[in-house]
Amino acid sequence: MAVNLLKKNSLALVASLLLAGHVQATELLNSSYDVSRELFAALNPPFEQQWAKDNGGDKLTIKQSHAGSSKQALAILQGLKADVVTYNQVTDVQILHDKGKLIPADWQSRLPNNSSPFYSTMGFLVRKGNPKNIHDWNDLVRSDVKLIFPNPKTSGNARYTYLAAWGAADKADGGDKGKTEQFMDPVPEKR
Repeated sequence: MAVNLLKKNSLALVASLLLAGHVQATELLNSSYDVSRELFAALNPPFEQQWAKDNGGDKLTIKQSHAGSSKQALAILQGLKADVVTYNQVTDVQILHDKGKLIPADWQSRLPNNSSPFYSTMGFLVRKGNPKNIHDWNDLVRSDVKLIFPNPKTSGNARYTYLAAWGAADKADGGDKGKTEQFMDPVPEKR
């Protein structure tokens, strides 16, 4: 009788382990820069839901670690176990190869046109009530508007600001490079 009870308990244990193993839980840590905190807070939940739907109910939890991009890269080199990095400067990704050999040397060139996947967000900060009625990039080059943004030669976020302005002008001008360059000319002078 004790043997039968042991067999039943063993079978119950094996069955529960098999059932528990059917739905897996995965946790990922995304090491990212400060400005992206709200972006990923909005993107992660629907991504986790889609993951579960596409993977038989397996649960995905995305944890976030936010600080300056360079500080985050250094933390990884010092042992932070990040599964994903989303940085705003190429140098902070490159150091993961150069100093840690944590990513392949061809991380940029392995995609067509040396492209690297990224997200970037831009926002306009205006005075209360928006007295100058600023709504898009064209409003920023008006003579009554003063711009403040960092130097694109030394700041990753400034590079993205410049690229976003270029992209908006290029789209508005239908890809006319001359018109886009003309639009961009006053921007550095207004800093």
